[in-house]
Amino acid sequence: MGSRFNGVLIFIALTALLVGMSVFTVDEREHAVKFQLGEIVRSDYMPGLHFKWPFLQRVYKFPNTILNFEDSEERFLTGEQKNLLVDYFVTWRVVDPEQYYVSVQGDEQAAVLRLAAVVREGIKAAVSRRDLQEVVAADRSELMNEMLVELRSKSPEFGIEVVDVRLKRIDLENEVSESVYERMRAERRLDAETIRAEGNREAVQIRATAEREQTVILSNARRDAETIRGEGDAMASQIYATAYSEDRDFYSFYRTMQAYRQSIGGSQDVLVLQPDSEFFRYLQNQFGTEATGN
Repeated sequence: MGSRFNGVLIFIALTALLVGMSVFTVDEREHAVKFQLGEIVRSDYMPGLHFKWPFLQRVYKFPNTILNFEDSEERFLTGEQKNLLVDYFVTWRVVDPEQYYVSVQGDEQAAVLRLAAVVREGIKAAVSRRDLQEVVAADRSELMNEMLVELRSKSPEFGIEVVDVRLKRIDLENEVSESVYERMRAERRLDAETIRAEGNREAVQIRATAEREQTVILSNARRDAETIRGEGDAMASQIYATAYSEDRDFYSFYRTMQAYRQSIGGSQDVLVLQPDSEFFRYLQNQFGTEATGN
C-alpha cells in the first residue's frame, strides 16, 4: 500500500512537472518567441496562457515597454572642424521580436550599442553639415528631426522602433568656447555701435527738423504779430483821424493831456522849457499869468 501511494505521488509530481514545462504565460509588457530545435517557430503571441512541447521547444521573452539609453559628452566635428560636446538620450522599444533576436540575439545591451552607433552617425551627419555658429544657434528641433528620420530608417533592421531622440546639451570644448564667445561678444559690440550710430543720426535729424519747425513757427508768429500790430496802428490812426476831424480843439486838448500825464508827475521828472512854450498853452489858458510866472 505504501509503495503504491508513493508511486501515485511520483506520477502526480511528474505530471505537474510536465504540465508546468508545457505551458507558459505572456504578459502585456512582454514579447515571446518560441524556438524548436534552435529555430524560431512563432513570435506573434498575444498576452495570455500558451502551450509548448516540453524539452523540444523553448520560449524567450523580451520587454514590450519603452526603453531608453543616454550618452554624454560625445565629441563631434562641425563643418569647420570644431569639436562639439553633445549629450543625448533615445527612447525605443522592440516591435519585431523575431528580427530583434536574429539581429542582436535578444541582448538589450547589444541593441543599445547598435542603436548608439546609428545615433552617433545621425548626429555626426547633422553637425558636419553646419558650421559652429549654425549649430549653436540652430533650432534643436530641426537637428532632432533630422536624427529621428535617420534612426527610424535604420532601426527596423534591429527589430526595434525609435520613439524619440532628444539632445540634452550642445556645448563647446574649453579651448573653443572662449574664442567663440569672444567673437560673439565682438559681434554684439558691433551691433550695439551700429544701433547707437543710427540712433545718433536719427536724433540729429529730429533736432534739425524741430529747430527748422521752431524757426518757421517763430517767423510766422512774428509776421502775424507785425500784421496785427500794423492793423492795430492803422485802426488807431483811423480813430485818431476821425476824432480829429470831429472836434479839432478837443482832440488837441486830449492829446496834450496825455502828454502831461506821461511827462509830468513823476518824482524824478525834470523839464527844461520856456514857461510860455506851446507845451504849456492849456495851463496858461487855465491859470492865466500865474501859471506863466511859474
